Amino acid sequence: MGVEIHGAHDYLIDQYLKDQVNDRTDQYGGSLENRCRFALEIVEAVVNEIGADRVRIKLSPFTDYKDSGNSNPSALGLYMAESLNKYDIAYCHMVEPRMKTPLQKVECLDSLVPRMKAFRGTFIVTGGYDREDGNKVVDEGRADLVAYGRMFIANPNLPRRFELDAPLNKYSREAFYTSDSVVG
Repeated sequence: MGVEIHGAHDYLIDQYLKDQVNDRTDQYGGSLENRCRFALEIVEAVVNEIGADRVRIKLSPFTDYKDSGNSNPSALGLYMAESLNKYDIAYCHMVEPRMKTPLQKVECLDSLVPRMKAFRGTFIVTGGYDREDGNKVVDEGRADLVAYGRMFIANPNLPRRFELDAPLNKYSREAFYTSDSVVG
């Protein structure tokens, strides 16, 4: 059991990290170090409360949800990966700078490998992977693990389906974030 701190996708922590939305002029704005301070203080507080082995964090330095991008996402991701080593947390979960839709697949030009090498713990990537891509990234040493979000929503037995190479249900975005327990 543990806690994955959500520092991604334009949520509060991500807004502090990204220079295109963080316009603070105090110790939490401006420089890369200052913008990362809030996230690292949260990590430290949670580690102190429940122990480092039960703390994880998800980050998305390359994403630009709601125009919350960063002028140097590579440096942001690397700084966070290096800084997290101080806390010896269970894992760092980072969103790959790639998009994958049924019609388009864009391979990342700036993979997460430098950030993985900088982080001394388990490094998990996510970003539209399918079974083949996920196996490849792990086999090539570009990640320790791969996370599957949307596929898991539509396929609660995803590991078994991968094991059998069984067909997958397609996910429906309309079913995401709904209070209807039958649909969502």
